Amino acid sequence: MAPPEPAAPDHGAGTLRRVSEALDAIIPADYVIEKLAGDMVFTEGPVWVKGDAPHLLFSDIPANVIYRWAEGDTAASVFYDQVYKGEPRDIFPGSNGLILDGEGRLLACEHGNRRISRMEDGEWVSVVDNYEGKRLNSPNDAAWHANGWLYFTDPPYGLVRRDKDPHKELDFNGIYRLNYAAGELQLLSREQTRPNGIGFSPDGMTAYVSNSDDAMKVWMAYDVTEEGLFENGRVFYDATKDAAPGLPDGLKLDVNGNIYATGPGGVWIFTPAGEHIGTIQPDEVPANVAWGDDGSSLYMTARTSLYRIKLLAKGPMPADMAS
Repeated sequence: MAPPEPAAPDHGAGTLRRVSEALDAIIPADYVIEKLAGDMVFTEGPVWVKGDAPHLLFSDIPANVIYRWAEGDTAASVFYDQVYKGEPRDIFPGSNGLILDGEGRLLACEHGNRRISRMEDGEWVSVVDNYEGKRLNSPNDAAWHANGWLYFTDPPYGLVRRDKDPHKELDFNGIYRLNYAAGELQLLSREQTRPNGIGFSPDGMTAYVSNSDDAMKVWMAYDVTEEGLFENGRVFYDATKDAAPGLPDGLKLDVNGNIYATGPGGVWIFTPAGEHIGTIQPDEVPANVAWGDDGSSLYMTARTSLYRIKLLAKGPMPADMAS
């Protein structure tokens, strides 16, 4: 009698699409995709907070809530309710991307208030809300460069009618950089139709920006000049023909320069050379990712839930923030 077949490994709440053997150096064979919290509306913008009580913060844009999750929690708790306190909005009024500054203070890309704000003494203070006197569209995601400037994207997703919204004051959707200390704002590019997730190579010489457009599902790459400006914009990877649900959205890079980019069907993993080596596919389509724990955990905000996968790779960790 033949021995029984070994049981298939339980990979938890999702699966993995392997495209290249190079993925084996990043994702262990016994990987597990964990579902950590659920019952939200549309989760986004995760950021890991170190300190005496490490935890993850993430946005639920339609619910207008920032949630908190820590190891051992069976559900996410409300960290901040009603980020946007203005007139009722039909769609996406809350915060999107979250990021910490060098002093560990929390910054939020706000849709409803159309600004980037900073939490001070439990309240939100505007950091930037206009370009040359015209209101921003709805800041989406942000990343720090080693030069100390904050780079961010400004698509129209917080506006009910998007580009056709009567409240839209800018006739483009831009990529910017902000001199955080001086408050100077510079437009870097207005060519992308829906600029979204943004990140930098470990040496700071290349920027990657998602384009969340059904007609042009691409990730762009830009050379970063010595002055910190963008040049030589080019398509890094084109997924326009991929019919899986989801668009290029939030992204992060590991310390080796590999890109972890949410897109059609999951988190696409690219080498710096632009080779797609695999896709992490949680049970729900993810919109953004963040490094956490010791730097080897990839947290994924995906539709109504929060997921995590522990990797062999490591990512750069955000600044400490007092807990």
